Amino acid sequence: MSQINCLAIGCSPRLQGNTSTLLEHAVQGAESGGARCEKIFLRSFKFSPCIACDGCHKEGKCVVKDDMQLIYDKLLTADRLILAAPIFSMGINAMGKALVDRGQRFWATKYILHKPVAPRPEGPERRGIFLSAAGTDLPGVFDCAVRSVKYYYKVLDVKYLNQYCYSKVDTKGEILHHPIALSEVFQAGFDLVSN
Repeated sequence: MSQINCLAIGCSPRLQGNTSTLLEHAVQGAESGGARCEKIFLRSFKFSPCIACDGCHKEGKCVVKDDMQLIYDKLLTADRLILAAPIFSMGINAMGKALVDRGQRFWATKYILHKPVAPRPEGPERRGIFLSAAGTDLPGVFDCAVRSVKYYYKVLDVKYLNQYCYSKVDTKGEILHHPIALSEVFQAGFDLVSN
């Protein structure tokens, strides 16, 4: 079997923030399981939100020419996906939501053009996990983000395995003091590529 290709996407605008730390540990787990991992951080790319132009309805390709074009290719070739995004105002943060919304091209491919999003007749099943942290522990704080990511994975033809969400983690670096978070996401990364 060929080496598993894992794409890890950090959505936080904060450099070395809590979700970025979670992502780093999950990637370490995936690499220890034998995967080849690529990490990208959305703050390093310049792209707009979806402009609802319906340009993708014709051929399943986004017509907006920005850095999202670089990310699309990575998404389509990944065997495993790790998405890490913080909670802002009870939902996935703006950069993460823009990524999800720009996935409209995948929705158009799947539901308008009725074509496979990432055909792989002999490749491994695509799978993914979601990592998140929130400063509050209000009931339902992760619900909207999890729903968005599950939808995103569905249109990408990625099987959603699980989420690893940690509340009352707000100050930069606070996740380092969480009793189980780092070991949990390391194991999650390992399991993601090993099963």
